[in-house]
Amino acid sequence: MRWIERHWQRVTLVSALLYPLSLVFRSIVALRRAAYRASLLPSLRLGVPVIVVGNITVGGTGKTPLVLWLATFLSDHGFRPGIVSRGYGSTARTPRPVTAGSDPKTGGDEPVLLAHRSARPVWVGENRAATAEALLRAHPECDVIVSDDGLQHYRLQRDVEFAVVDGGRGFGNGFMLPAGPLREPLSRLRTVDAVVVNGPARPLETPRRTLTMQLNGREFRNVLNPDHTVGPAHFHRLRVHAIAGIGNPQRFFAHLEALGLQFEAHAFRDHHRYVAADLAFPDADAILMTEKDAVKCAAFAAETHWALRVDAMPESELGELVLRKLKI
Repeated sequence: MRWIERHWQRVTLVSALLYPLSLVFRSIVALRRAAYRASLLPSLRLGVPVIVVGNITVGGTGKTPLVLWLATFLSDHGFRPGIVSRGYGSTARTPRPVTAGSDPKTGGDEPVLLAHRSARPVWVGENRAATAEALLRAHPECDVIVSDDGLQHYRLQRDVEFAVVDGGRGFGNGFMLPAGPLREPLSRLRTVDAVVVNGPARPLETPRRTLTMQLNGREFRNVLNPDHTVGPAHFHRLRVHAIAGIGNPQRFFAHLEALGLQFEAHAFRDHHRYVAADLAFPDADAILMTEKDAVKCAAFAAETHWALRVDAMPESELGELVLRKLKI
């Protein structure tokens, strides 16, 4: 965790000193949103429904697993979804497609994972509205767009909004950037269609009823030989290391502990670009990682590298809400 993030979880002297700047940031955010709502800034309405999965805090909350769940859910109900993303860390400024074989350095780690797991068209670009347009031109069969993140990207009009919250970290100290983790004030949650809390939650006060989501997974895929899968028992009595370069590495480590595994944990910054030296643990019989880490480690994968597959399991009401919003 970056040093500033420790101050975002509670009120400290640092967060108090930064509070005046957060008031300035809050004003800018409010003015920008008001400008879009008054059509003073241009926004695009696509010819198909748009579902945005985002958050109002900095850091990972579990958006990407929920996007994958949505892509599968929509496909199972007769839709043909396409997925757009900014692709954090991607070099793509103009819209471009991402496939399971794309280089995460150019396509972004999460978009490559989305393409691999969803088998649906995935496009990335700085401007999500232009990216969605490009996707639809290339794939006119797509009849719904799912945006991975982008709750604050008002240039793209949307029909459904889901705000994902990390149940363990919640809203931190409740301050906006840079004094706290909030990108927008908590009042923004009044306008979303659902607040989805990922994992066990500390008491959260939200202006909207919440739904819950769990990340389930017990299967490990060998990064070098993807067809080889094992369960947690495979790693008993082995010397195990675990790495995580995600928004909340502790969530991954806690998941491994819940599976009964013992390991040495190594946390990296979110979207960390791995090199082979990062995984050079001489005593390791096995190195466990997230799927998001695996797409960046595939180029130098070894037989000791394993990725845990996780799937989002939201309340059934979320799917019912999606179908109602899409008027099915």
